[in-house]
Order: sequence, then C-alpha cells, then structure tokens
Amino acid sequence: MFTKLRNNISQMQMIALGFFCIILIGTLLLMTPLASRAGTWTDFLTALFTSTSATCVTGLVVTNTYLHWSLFGQIIIITLIQIGGLGFITFGFGFSMFLRKKITLRQRGLLKESVNVVNTGGIVRLARLILQGTLLFEGIGALILTLCFLRDMPFSQALYYGIFHSISAFCNAGFDLMGAFGMSSFIGYNTNWIVCITLMALIFIGGIGFFVWGDLKEHKLHIRKYALHTKIVLITSLILIIGPSILFLILERHALFADMNTPQAILNALFCAVTPRTAGFNTTDIASLSQSSQLLTIILMFIGGCPGSTAGGAKVTTITVLILYLRSMLTRTDGVNIFKRRLEDEAVSKAAAVFTTHMLLAVAATFLISMQQDLDLTVIVFDVVSAVSTVGMSTGITPHLVPGAKVILILLMYLGRVGSLSFAMSFTDKKRLAHVRQPKEHISIG
Repeated sequence: MFTKLRNNISQMQMIALGFFCIILIGTLLLMTPLASRAGTWTDFLTALFTSTSATCVTGLVVTNTYLHWSLFGQIIIITLIQIGGLGFITFGFGFSMFLRKKITLRQRGLLKESVNVVNTGGIVRLARLILQGTLLFEGIGALILTLCFLRDMPFSQALYYGIFHSISAFCNAGFDLMGAFGMSSFIGYNTNWIVCITLMALIFIGGIGFFVWGDLKEHKLHIRKYALHTKIVLITSLILIIGPSILFLILERHALFADMNTPQAILNALFCAVTPRTAGFNTTDIASLSQSSQLLTIILMFIGGCPGSTAGGAKVTTITVLILYLRSMLTRTDGVNIFKRRLEDEAVSKAAAVFTTHMLLAVAATFLISMQQDLDLTVIVFDVVSAVSTVGMSTGITPHLVPGAKVILILLMYLGRVGSLSFAMSFTDKKRLAHVRQPKEHISIG
C-alpha cells in the first residue's frame, strides 16, 4: 500500500505530507506530561501550534518556551527545528549515506525539490556539503555562545543554551530559552557584541541558501565564476542588511536607542535589519518600535531569505526579479537583464506568482483574524506576515489570540515552510495541453 501511495503522489506532495507527519508526531509528543514542566498534559492546540512553529522554523509561541516546556519538551522542539530547517529529505539522505545505501533517482529528485535547486546534477555532493556545513557552523556557533553564557550560568546550562540557540539561529527559527532569566529573547544581551554578531552570522549563513554554499566552496573568491543566482543573492542580501540598518538607526536613534551609545545603537540597528529575514530573535522590544520601524520590519519579513535555505518569506530573488522586470518595462528594454545575462520568461512569471500568492495569503489571513478579534490592524499584519514568512517576531499578541486565529497562523506557518505556490501547484502537477489555443484579445492594464 505504501509503495502504491509513494508511486502515485508527486515529489512536492511527498514533501508536504512528510512535514505534516513530522508536525503531527511532534504534537503528540509535546502533549504528554513528560514534555511540560508542570508534568501535566498540554492541550492539543498549544502543542500543535508549538510543533508547527518549530518544524516550520518560525518561532511564534503561545507559551514561554522555558517556563512551560520541560527539558524533554525543549529537546523535542530543537529536534523539530533541526529537521524542519534542513528538511527531512536531507536527514533521510544522511541516514542512507551513513548506512552506505545507494541513492536512487527518485531520492535524488526529492532531494532536489527539498533544497530547491535547478537540476539533480551534483545533488548528492551538495547534500553532503549541507550536512557537513551545518555541523561545522552550528558547532562553532555553539562553542562561541557557550563561552559567552558562562559569565551568567553554570557550564552545563551554558553548553545546553549554546547548542540550543546556535541551532535555532542557524535554522532561522527564533526559539529561545531566555525566559529563565525573565528576558524577552536576547534583549539582555543587546550590548554584547560577540553574542549578537554570532547570532547574526548564523542567521545569515543559514539564510543565503545551500546552492550558494556549493558555489562559494567551488569558486572561492573568484566572483566572476559565480552563478547568476549566487551574485543576485549576495548583492541583494548585502543591500538588505546595510540599507535597513541605516534606516533603523535614523528612526530609533533618539527613541528606542536613546539610552545607548553610538556603537551599541549601530549594533542593535544591524540586528534589527538581519533578524527579520527570517530568524525571529530580537534585542529590542518589538512592541516599542515606532510605526515606521514596524512597517520596515514587516517589509523585511515579507521579503525573507533566499531560496533553498532555512529561511522563509517571498525570497530575495523573487523581489529582485520583479524589480528588474519593472525596470525593463519602464526603460522599454527587451527582456530582463542583469550582470550581462538575460533571465528567462518563466523566472519572471514564477516570481510574480510567488509574490501574489504570498500577498494574498497575508491579506486573507489579516482579514479573517480581524473579523474574530478587535485588535490594532498593525499588530495583526505584523504577526500574520511573521507567520507566513516563518519569521517568529511578534508584538506580543500571539498568546492572546482566539483559537480560530491560532489555527490560521498554524496554516500560514505550514504553507510558508512548504512553499505556498509549490503546495498549490502540487495538486495540479499534470499540465493540461490544449489541442486548440484560444484567440487573443487585448485588455487595458494600469
């Protein structure tokens, strides 16, 4: 029966079903008394929300991660984050590689779909790099964070916190255990350069995409040899760090950053620019940000990280392609060109579809939640975009949402991780080839 099912569903459907099963298993484990600090059963919706948020590497929570969940529950959460961040297909490949099993063509196709690369050529080598790189970067991050945490806690706790937050940062999840010290995320470390830079580095490395890893490893500093995708990702990511950092510094220098000296203000402005894409940590009180800063954060969350990474969002390549297309329309240029290359028309069409789908989900969810609860529209939009882009940042309303609103956020987190457009297209995999094409007729646009 399982063989027949496997042969009848597409690769995207297999990935969507796999994530659903992992979320369900995580939910059942988190419901048990072993998973709660009080030793009592956790209600289904709370466990489902937490499991979805962890598996979809979001970071939105309805309960304090440290205060509610026991050590067993926290280990379940960080395991779900690691599996969700890299994708269960990648973990399956690692297990097969450990057992020295042959990787079949179907498994290569699933792996290609999971890490979002163009073709299967070199996919096994890339998957091996993903596993090795993850272990290396998370290990280095855990070591640095452990040494920093030693100043505030015993060695065993510092080591555990170092590992937990290194995985959470690298996978762009945003779950934290700082509730043990009465902190909201890393607000207590907003003047610690080593902690903040380590977290930002892990977020950036995990969010640039695994294909970019392979390209950088192969060509080192020979920039001209980089693939067009790599060039777009690196330059756009740099712009989205520097530009918003300057804006946050201008907007909050005499407001939220007023009590900080200039270097500390720069550090926190930089963190404010990096973490919305799409980690969910914060070193400042999100609810205290000015309206303009909250809008800027929403925009950054919507854009998100890069394709084939641990990050979510509409993706930087999507936004870049649409901006380039707009430029070509305004300048009446033939084709969409960048770095002496012309993008294929399908890339533009897919970018428009991804952007539209992402936007429609956010608008529809905002409308449905606003129908159920009388909340400020800005905070609803903030949490909705945070959910669909799998960010995890919140102004603090998530625990106070009604059950219906929480279910909406759960669906958004799931679709945001699987890929809303890919999920929709998985049910229409077979193209309908019409024998007769309909006649054209022009309509007015704009």
